[in-house]
Amino acid sequence: MTAKELINIDPEIMGGIPVFRGTRVPVQHLLDHLEHNATIDEFLVGFPSVSKDQAIAFIHLMSQSVSGGKLLALNEDFV
Repeated sequence: MTAKELINIDPEIMGGIPVFRGTRVPVQHLLDHLEHNATIDEFLVGFPSVSKDQAIAFIHLMSQSVSGGKLLALNEDFV
């Protein structure tokens, strides 16, 4: 899944912060939950509009972007 398939950045939705596509759930919420030792399943209970596939794909995408040094390229996909 590509960044554009997974994430939506639109000024009309949540003021333009990155959200999971098809939802109003900021991707940062997943990172915040994981930072506080929550599981993906615990996150999904609180945000049922996000699918487990989306959550896992986002983590995979972030892992690839960090390990491959493509973090800035990810941002450029939306410009």
